[in-house]
Amino acid sequence: MREVISLHIGQAGVQIGSACWELFCLEHGINPSGCLNLQSDQSGKRDISSLTTFFSESADGHYVPRTLLADLEPTVVDVIRTGKYKHLFHPLQMVTGREDAANNYARGHYSVGKDMIDKVMDRIRRLAENCDGLQAIYNLCHRNLDIDRPSYPNLNRLIAQVVSPITASLRFEDALNVDLMEFQTNLVPYPRIHFPLVTYAPIVSVKKACYETFSVMDITRNCFETSNQMVKCDPTKGKYMSICLLYRGNVTPNDVNEAISAIRHRRQINFVEWCPTGFKIGVNHEPPTAVPGDNAAPVPRALCMLANTTAIAEAWARLNVKFDLMYSKRAFIHWFIGEGMEEGEFIDAREDMDLLERDYKEIAADEFDADSNDG
Repeated sequence: MREVISLHIGQAGVQIGSACWELFCLEHGINPSGCLNLQSDQSGKRDISSLTTFFSESADGHYVPRTLLADLEPTVVDVIRTGKYKHLFHPLQMVTGREDAANNYARGHYSVGKDMIDKVMDRIRRLAENCDGLQAIYNLCHRNLDIDRPSYPNLNRLIAQVVSPITASLRFEDALNVDLMEFQTNLVPYPRIHFPLVTYAPIVSVKKACYETFSVMDITRNCFETSNQMVKCDPTKGKYMSICLLYRGNVTPNDVNEAISAIRHRRQINFVEWCPTGFKIGVNHEPPTAVPGDNAAPVPRALCMLANTTAIAEAWARLNVKFDLMYSKRAFIHWFIGEGMEEGEFIDAREDMDLLERDYKEIAADEFDADSNDG
């Protein structure tokens, strides 16, 4: 028995969590009240034993998400409490305070957040006690979907589609599943180098779907295109340490091998010297599920790629430049200091980001010293 508890914290976390559970329920044939809809399984072959990984079964046969939704103020969580899925979640799984952090990290960390931490930890403890073999706790448009002004629900549903393949191995049984522990083993060579670049394909609108092909070769090639990345950077300017390809739907091992072989021969994919062939493959034959009314078209197969590449250091460099511009003018610093934060914490955090950026550059140059950079 393996169980996963999902924590959705803050406005963004709760809204993304709402999109994720909407998708998970559709994938498993669970209606908004938590009842299993066996009629949604047309083949009659769906294995419901793995449902208990992400859902617990109540005494009356309802399936309840193993999750906690928490926010400092109730507005976002109240949308779920009164919405379509209001009967899906247990009331104790939704924890809210009375006032928000006003976009101020220090306020949330040092003052109003402290008032909620004990309650949140108690609810997490209760969820954990209801598990037999807790495996993990994770926190956990415009171009492709033809949406002129993408909304947060559009973005959240896209994120949910990306999260789903990563957890599909826990929720659906299959011979070539990838376990969560394998992600850590195969993707993280050093403790500090644990930020994968995520790519997903296909992302296509309903209007364009009839003109597209979705072969294993196509979606594999698309996952190496920068236009399908969740983080803006250029992998051709970095080196890969490892690549994990998570396929869903009608996919055969032979098609996967041919696609990877073609990618290796046709594209310039640079690996670090100490890991020249770092591919990890996962295949789950449960096809992707489209959310009714969403802009994304239903597809027969999809691919989520998690890659540990030094190119992601570009994101750290951009973040450092933006921080330096604001900190040089001491912009908004007084709001953080007023909530109990010390100015030295800004300097320490900036130095740590500088070290992280340097770590990735050293790996790209094959000069990284793991012993001096742990922690």
